[in-house]
Amino acid sequence: MKITKKLIGNILFVTLLVILLFTPLGFSIKVYVNRLISFSPSMVKAEERVVIKDYNWQLRTSKLEHINLREAKGKVVLINVWATWCPPCVAEMPGLQELYAAYNKDVIFLFIAQDAPEKVSAYLQENNFTFPVYYEYSKAPEAFLSNSIPTTYIINKRGEIVVAKIGAADWNSDKTRKLIDGLIVAK
Repeated sequence: MKITKKLIGNILFVTLLVILLFTPLGFSIKVYVNRLISFSPSMVKAEERVVIKDYNWQLRTSKLEHINLREAKGKVVLINVWATWCPPCVAEMPGLQELYAAYNKDVIFLFIAQDAPEKVSAYLQENNFTFPVYYEYSKAPEAFLSNSIPTTYIINKRGEIVVAKIGAADWNSDKTRKLIDGLIVAK
């Protein structure tokens, strides 16, 4: 068998694909690329906003403490559905942590993990994340049904979904902070 430049190129291409798809290095590269291409989320146009009619969504912590989304009715809420094995989810977590650190007294943050509690706990500890994580205990209301992660919603005090973002975003941007500041002071 004759070794040609084309054969060497094909071998290198397949090797690169294997690294990207099946190794921790590939996961890290995907996270990095997602951070590079993440932008501030956009607001949903006022006439296209969904108003939440059903706030009944039971969640629990890893310690089996229960809460219900009903407790957040009338408040500004950020809901993020994510998993530790999802590169776009991992990419946006540092920005979400910074947002949580800045606004956790004025905004209800619900980080809903689609992963095993042990993995989530280890991930949070490893990255020094302090935001609260919940797990679904009942089916999500229709307004929050999505087949993709990460999916993030920001809800105003009137129960309107003002941001509905699928995929990674830069959540700690000036644009997002101005949006949240405006939602906090609005009646």
